[in-house]
Amino acid sequence: MKIIPLKEGNFSTNKTKDFTLLADENKDVVKGIKMSVTPFLIITENDVILLDAGIGWKNENGETVIFEILKKENINPNQVTKILLSHLHKDHIETVITRDGNGFEATFPNAEIYIQKRELDFALENQGNHSFDFDTLEKLIELDNIVWMDEDKGQITDEISFEVVGGHTPFMQVFWIKENDETVFYGADNLPQESYLKYHLAYKSDFDGKKAMELRVKWQKEAIENHWKVLLYHDLNKAVLEF
Repeated sequence: MKIIPLKEGNFSTNKTKDFTLLADENKDVVKGIKMSVTPFLIITENDVILLDAGIGWKNENGETVIFEILKKENINPNQVTKILLSHLHKDHIETVITRDGNGFEATFPNAEIYIQKRELDFALENQGNHSFDFDTLEKLIELDNIVWMDEDKGQITDEISFEVVGGHTPFMQVFWIKENDETVFYGADNLPQESYLKYHLAYKSDFDGKKAMELRVKWQKEAIENHWKVLLYHDLNKAVLEF
């Protein structure tokens, strides 16, 4: 199994969920919550898997950062076979679609996109919530290659399992990818940074902060016992935490 962090950068975000890139000259003075945005590409024998899809940040040349990384890894977007979305906040879905002068299209045309249907229903019931980009969301759900999920837990393939756990959002789902003796765990925004394991706090930014905290304690114990590799979507310095 190969793990490729697709780090778009370190950012600060404000109350309206606008993202500002942190540069060396402004990282100590920019206000707001500081976080990375790091989707992951997981390559197994059977699949090329994208775990969440970032904010579509572009570099100084106007190239989407995720595409820049894929190009360096000699990976074409057409090779991606599955996109697993933990939840539908704007910083997790943007690069699933590509806009052009005539409208939009699927960025990864050969990939099945796995979306929890109850998470979508929650998003659509919260019009005006700054955590969602409803224009992107409305375009995303028009794509033909969506696999709608409505079960609480199960197997996507023999290697990929999921569970709807709530916490950060009511129906957020997490994923395990297992191949040979290796297990990768993605807890998304319930476990976005290593510091969340050091300080047992219930965060007000979560839909159910207490539940998210309890899940982290449980996952940490399982990660230690089973030697998981934990993917950190929002950690400023570390993408993969190995136990």
